[in-house]
Amino acid sequence: MTEEKSLLERSFERVHRRRKRLQRFIFMLFRMAALVNGAALTVVVAFITINGWKAVTWEFLTQAPLESMTKGGILPCIVGTLCLGIGAIVVALPIGVASAIYLNEYASPGKLLRLIRLGISNLAGVPSVVFGLFGLAFFVIWLKMGVSIIAGVLTLASLTLPVIIGSTEEALKSVPNTYREASLALGATRWQTIYRVVLPAALPGILTGAILGLSRAAGETAPIMFTAAVFYTPNLPASPFDKIMALPYHVYVLATAGTNIEATRPLQYGTSLVLIVLVLGMNLAAIVWRARLRKKMK
Repeated sequence: MTEEKSLLERSFERVHRRRKRLQRFIFMLFRMAALVNGAALTVVVAFITINGWKAVTWEFLTQAPLESMTKGGILPCIVGTLCLGIGAIVVALPIGVASAIYLNEYASPGKLLRLIRLGISNLAGVPSVVFGLFGLAFFVIWLKMGVSIIAGVLTLASLTLPVIIGSTEEALKSVPNTYREASLALGATRWQTIYRVVLPAALPGILTGAILGLSRAAGETAPIMFTAAVFYTPNLPASPFDKIMALPYHVYVLATAGTNIEATRPLQYGTSLVLIVLVLGMNLAAIVWRARLRKKMK
């Protein structure tokens, strides 16, 4: 018995050592992947910052482009990007959250539900240019909105909707069923349980989806070049049906279709740097809000 026991112990130790080595190897791969991603992000941001920080002045941030966009600033582009990004989230977030609530809390399991979720997952991977063509055909031409802020906002909302639905549904799934059962046992209705118990618990995850959607909406070029953005307009928008300039499209124009591409090179890097800072700023505000909500829940 003693020999058999010692053999079993040695066998267990060998298996345990193999598992530990495998675990260390897998964790090493994860760390390398994180380091590669972090290094790539650092290199890109550092390259843009080094080449563009000199162009970012007060006049650059507060003036409209001048002299065939070789001088002046990018104020109309900043305002246009804020209108498009915030507008897209204002439209997409309520619809996305409502859709996720229905899919996770009300819809009956079955083939139809699996088909809907498959469609949402496929939409999340559709290239943005396809959404741009959809926005051009549906909002700009068929609904006769023309090239305008509202057409661009609705197109970007359609683009970000699958991301928000997916992340919200995962956040709702992460809420323990005991929360629902306790609320129902105390006499609350199903909607009261969702509104007062499930949604507050899932709100940090929902905000994560909103952050991802906002980042994607603010940085897209293809959808807005068909629906909202124009080559040049010095005026700030006065209504949802006005045409606008936007930072991503402005960078594209300066780099590919400008009258003097080399002369505008510093402006290209400066505009890219402002876009990065703007997106990071909006994301940071949402992240701080999410962190405060998590503290309140603890």
